[in-house]
Amino acid sequence: MVTVDDVRRVACDLPRSSEHLIRDRVKFRVSKIVYVAFSRDETVMGFGFPKDERLALVHAEPQIFHLPGESDMRFNWVQAWMAGLDEERMTELVLDAWAMCVPKKVWSAYLPRLA
Repeated sequence: MVTVDDVRRVACDLPRSSEHLIRDRVKFRVSKIVYVAFSRDETVMGFGFPKDERLALVHAEPQIFHLPGESDMRFNWVQAWMAGLDEERMTELVLDAWAMCVPKKVWSAYLPRLA
């Protein structure tokens, strides 16, 4: 199981990323766009994810992933139970969500450094 601190270690080094505490919830943003957010009890991580792929993700692994509440369905967003994520999977999800928020030149310059 991963924690908010594990996500923080990944997100803190990402270009243009910043951490915020909004209504007792930890959120990571690029400018004003939230790409990762946690439930108040930190058991659920919401993250940016392509709308056209989210149903497939949720149906493939319903023990880990679920759709957001009705009010958030308009966004590119999926949620995961933290207990179901390992560090590798969490890192992949955070990086992909971040890459959706920054210009291609930013993520294309950063991601090869991870390989």
